[in-house]
Amino acid sequence: MYKSVTVLLLVLAAGCSSGPRDQASVPALDPGRKVSEQDCSRPLDADGGNLMCRRLSEAERRAIIAEEERQASARREAAERAERERLERERAEQLAREEAARKMRAAEEARIAAEAARKAQEARERQERAEAEARARQRAEQEAREAAARECRRLEQERLDGRALLADFVARYGKIEENKGIAGEITAFLNKAPKVKPCPPA
Repeated sequence: MYKSVTVLLLVLAAGCSSGPRDQASVPALDPGRKVSEQDCSRPLDADGGNLMCRRLSEAERRAIIAEEERQASARREAAERAERERLERERAEQLAREEAARKMRAAEEARIAAEAARKAQEARERQERAEAEARARQRAEQEAREAAARECRRLEQERLDGRALLADFVARYGKIEENKGIAGEITAFLNKAPKVKPCPPA
């Protein structure tokens, strides 16, 4: 900072002096140092290097102001663009999170629906098995009743056939002397009311 101010003072002193002795006392500028050319009507920026102060024309000043405004506008636009991009990025991330959550909800709903469908299918299958077993039991019971009724009718028919044979024996052979005794017993047997259980309905 002090070195820059010293250089500035030397430059100003060199610019104000017109005598050859004054010019000889001012050291030459280091050609390796950068030259910072600035507007004398504005505050100087001692950012290092050799300062060269000069007054700008109105056209140059307007051009510099226009360039500064352009750069400021470009910076604003860049900041606004960065902000828009940030908002768009955040919105895209939010949409991605919402889509992921929606897919998770849809997957969970599909899983619950599939589980409900599976349970309903199992319930239907149990109901169908129960109904099939009930029908099978009913058929078995019906077949058992029909078989019992057939057996009962068969036995009843055999009893009737036997009585008919006995009655026919008495009618045909009961008058024979040697058969009269047995014929009388058969007749007495046939005259008794039989104790027969009625056959169950099929």
